[in-house]
Amino acid sequence: MPTASRKVINGWALYDWANSVYNLVITSTIFPAYFEAIAVDDRTISKTQVTFLGRTFENSALYNYTIAAGLFIVALLSPILSAIADYKGNKKSFMRFFLTLGSLGCSGLFLFERDALGWGLACMVLACIGFWASWVFYNSYLPEIAAPEDRDRVSARGYAFGYVGSVLLQLVCFVFVFNPGLIGGTDDTTIQYRICFLLVGIWWFGFGSLALARFPASKPAGQGDLKHHLLAKGYSELKKVWHQLKGQHKLRRFLSAFFCYNMGVQTVFLVATIYGKSELEIPTTNLIAAILIIQLIAIPGAYTISWVSSKLGNIRTLMLLVAMWSVGCIVGYNLPVGGVNEFYGLAIIIGFIMGGIQSLSRSTYSKLMPATSDTASYFSFYDVTEKIATVIGMFGFGYITELTGSQRNSVLALMVFFVIGFFLLIYTDRMKSESHATV
Repeated sequence: MPTASRKVINGWALYDWANSVYNLVITSTIFPAYFEAIAVDDRTISKTQVTFLGRTFENSALYNYTIAAGLFIVALLSPILSAIADYKGNKKSFMRFFLTLGSLGCSGLFLFERDALGWGLACMVLACIGFWASWVFYNSYLPEIAAPEDRDRVSARGYAFGYVGSVLLQLVCFVFVFNPGLIGGTDDTTIQYRICFLLVGIWWFGFGSLALARFPASKPAGQGDLKHHLLAKGYSELKKVWHQLKGQHKLRRFLSAFFCYNMGVQTVFLVATIYGKSELEIPTTNLIAAILIIQLIAIPGAYTISWVSSKLGNIRTLMLLVAMWSVGCIVGYNLPVGGVNEFYGLAIIIGFIMGGIQSLSRSTYSKLMPATSDTASYFSFYDVTEKIATVIGMFGFGYITELTGSQRNSVLALMVFFVIGFFLLIYTDRMKSESHATV
């Protein structure tokens, strides 16, 4: 199949521009630091303990559990929704629903203050569901708009758009955070932070809607009226794809490796700010600067790693990246308290390999897929693998933190998943691919 026009490719990448602000502002910089400061019972007694539903939590663990709950819901929903979307040919409608849900969740965080913990957690879950559920359908367009030989490049473009867009809105947010007087706030108010969450919702919905207008129409893979048997047919479609996956041995091996190493990747990304703030005591301004470094370095990183994969092959490049992640866990475990410069150094390394491993994993999966019209259903398996891995990673991180009293031990435990993923990639590399693409 030929690669789609530049207008379609850029429209597809624009959705990354739209929703990546959630990843930066809500899961990586301003909101985690805000949550750590606001979700505390009494700072004179403890800086980290908060009570919710009658139980006292470490606030970092409660944050981890909440995100994991949202991801678990997505993991349950996405297979059936993807199967139905393929059958009906209405992926754009599902994307529109979830981008609206996610943007409303982010906007709702504007009302999250110290006496509204339950509301804040609920909005966190809604935003998480909206982001990751829409991502399933977004990813499934990649094999429909790009020829196999162009998918690494197109995938990298999407991530690059996302990093640039999220950094731009982050800079706008900085104006309010560091100059609260512009909106009638002071150093003792929260309005300067909460306005940022509202801006994320508006940005996501506005640019997301513009992106969807450029997406190509999907063709239904099934025929007939599903009015009375929609869920039954969805499970039937999902079962069909599962049986097809059984014969794709290299694809199954890759998914096993992806499950393990992505458990570490996503968990690191989601807990980095909380770890830096509460465990390493990095000042908020330095912490946000480090996250911005990750975003900016990730742009050339995604393109550079795409080029490396053209020389070494996708699987071997992923092996190199996973090995680097393992080293990063050891470095993160040994970072000194207040070590701002060391934290910056780790941010540069993580930033360079972050975008590359995400982009390359997505394009590798799309190359290993067989030629099919059930792209959303196939990517739902990819998404479920990713979400279940992240749920385990986040729950494990929170549990080890509460059990040992230190997030450092949780960081070191993540290295185990990278090591297992590395050896599974070796196992994958030794098998001949059933698809027509070279990986």
